[in-house]
Amino acid sequence: MEIGASTVSTPSRMKLFMALSRTPHGVLDMATPALAALFWLGKIPSLYVVVIGMITAFAGYTAVYALNDVVDYRTDRRKIRECGELKCSAGDLDAVYVRHPMALGLLSLRDGILWTLAWGALAFLGAWLLNPACAVIFILGCVAETIYCLMLKLSWTRTLVSGAVKSAGGVAAIYAVAPKTSAPFVIGFFLWFFFWEIGGQNVPNDWSDLEEDVRTGAATVPVRFGPEGSARIVVGCLAVAVFMSMVLFWLTPAHLNAFYFAGSIPAALFLLILPAWKLYRVKTGEGASALFNRATYYPVAMFIVILVSALM
Repeated sequence: MEIGASTVSTPSRMKLFMALSRTPHGVLDMATPALAALFWLGKIPSLYVVVIGMITAFAGYTAVYALNDVVDYRTDRRKIRECGELKCSAGDLDAVYVRHPMALGLLSLRDGILWTLAWGALAFLGAWLLNPACAVIFILGCVAETIYCLMLKLSWTRTLVSGAVKSAGGVAAIYAVAPKTSAPFVIGFFLWFFFWEIGGQNVPNDWSDLEEDVRTGAATVPVRFGPEGSARIVVGCLAVAVFMSMVLFWLTPAHLNAFYFAGSIPAALFLLILPAWKLYRVKTGEGASALFNRATYYPVAMFIVILVSALM
């Protein structure tokens, strides 16, 4: 009998593939390349770029999230066997359907590999059509994601790799619309999403799995620094992320108006700073999960802010 076969209510096969790629999360992440292109241009790109870009972004996030589970297949199986499937599937946005469907035996490793390769090939083709530099960034992102997974028991610094991976989509989108873009803007954008990913996604997500990670010997920020140190890292990273979002207003050639500040500051407070401060006070897995879920909507909120600011 496969792991979890007797207690997991099995979703449809398509939902299992969507679970493998964390599709609900991935769709929200697509706001990152969209806002990056808009932030630089100050207007909606051409129809060609919009259509190819949307297909490429969906394919790219679908492939990279699935790649995570493919590389971590044996690790996830061992973790579920040791900590129990329901404990490991404790609810966050990444577990809308089911978490780690291959490790649970609901999808085969072969299916996962083929799914990842198919979407990865489509993403590479779309990225190449937009700008060969985008295709290179996509490949580097996949390599970095693989390294991130393989570092699970080696070092907590893997979180830095995660920050770089999550920033790659936005950076690629900038090069898709501006092959000769400004280095300060690209660096500023990279740092913005680098620190957002670490403080709002990676560390809170690992915090939710703290008990299981300690048991299985994983090297994560919460395991290494504990609740107090991790809370400080979360608050510090998100403070830097919000600061960089303000700096970028002055680095972009786009003519954005003051609505950018009127919209971005409340978005940052509600989606990042307040839940991070609450986590700092309570220092619980539930608080970390709440921050993770709320911070996931930050790119969508900022896309709306930049769109309104650019078009007003």
